[in-house]
Amino acid sequence: MRCGSPVLKTIRILTVSGSLRAASINTALLAAATALAPVGVTLVPFARLGEFPLFNPDTEYPLPAPVRAFREQLNAADGVLIASPEYAHGVTGVMKNALDWVVGCEAFVHKPTAVLNASARAVHADAALKETLLVMSADLVQEASVTLPALGARLDAGGIAAHPEIAFALREALAALQRHIVNRRLRANCRPDSLA
Repeated sequence: MRCGSPVLKTIRILTVSGSLRAASINTALLAAATALAPVGVTLVPFARLGEFPLFNPDTEYPLPAPVRAFREQLNAADGVLIASPEYAHGVTGVMKNALDWVVGCEAFVHKPTAVLNASARAVHADAALKETLLVMSADLVQEASVTLPALGARLDAGGIAAHPEIAFALREALAALQRHIVNRRLRANCRPDSLA
């Protein structure tokens, strides 16, 4: 086997919040993650899930503009970071609707993906979201998918980024996601020696 050096380029992570609330702790968690991103990693938020119509295969083409933008940004991203709350032991409707819109295009297939859970009590939605992503063949990065004690802490994005325990866990999760993506690049650059 012969391996070349990985292409040194910025890792682009698309962040997606499953909440539409202006004061969402999940959105704040992703904003804090953006502020804490390691060198060489850029987090880019996608904040148009509220513009998606309800998924209907009969109206899938032509794609609604916000759905098309979501698919394009997913395809362009090196990885995805999702934070979504739990409602009535389930994934939020807005999050599930967004995933339904991208099942057919396979944008999540082999895409390094991590899930942040803002509450230790939100076990049902966390498990359900991960199961949906696995069914969609996402490359779920377990080391980067963490539960954080953010719910009830009454912190905004700045407060989360300054909180020693939560900020440390976020940095560790982002570092794990970064390592996973870099290792994928290394493996992709390894190829059998030519037999010529």
